[in-house]
Amino acid sequence: MSDRFGPPREPGMFAEEAYLHAEPFRSPVRAAALRDQAYDIEFAEAVSGELAMAYRLAGYILADAVEAQDAVQEASVRSWRGWPKLREREKFHSWFSQILVNVCRTRLRQRARHRTVDIEDADVESGDPFRAALARDTIGRTLSALSPELRIVVVLRYWGELSLAEIADRLRIPIGTVKSRHHAALQTLRRRIESAEGGIR
Repeated sequence: MSDRFGPPREPGMFAEEAYLHAEPFRSPVRAAALRDQAYDIEFAEAVSGELAMAYRLAGYILADAVEAQDAVQEASVRSWRGWPKLREREKFHSWFSQILVNVCRTRLRQRARHRTVDIEDADVESGDPFRAALARDTIGRTLSALSPELRIVVVLRYWGELSLAEIADRLRIPIGTVKSRHHAALQTLRRRIESAEGGIR
């Protein structure tokens, strides 16, 4: 079974069926707003090509479909405001991704101030496609054990399918920092998984 939106296979770490099978995402930016003269046509065309994947990425980071839509909407507005200052338009994908990740990071930090619920303890019958997908995945069920910084690296690596160098570019941090966060995240996840499975790998 394969799904181009799912994480790469890694034996013992990912469940085969733990991919998102949601209906194609509809743009959180209203079509009428995109047609409005206040929206630059070039920007509208650039951002429309990013929305579906941005929604999926935000969904896996935040583990919540509604929050993901809100995050993509916020990132879209921020990027629209900053569009006139973006000189290298060919780098829009990387620039927009960075804005989206920053929005998601802020939301994760705000959430961390309150009591969080593990994915494995959440109600996966709620109809939220991201909660359901993560609940079926070995790593997905343990993401709540990670800090926002570590969680974002893991999601970008395994669900966003980015290389460590690409993650460093998105987060605007040294690749050495990405490598250390990636290592720390996997160590934490392995300990959590081993504990949950009674020490059986």
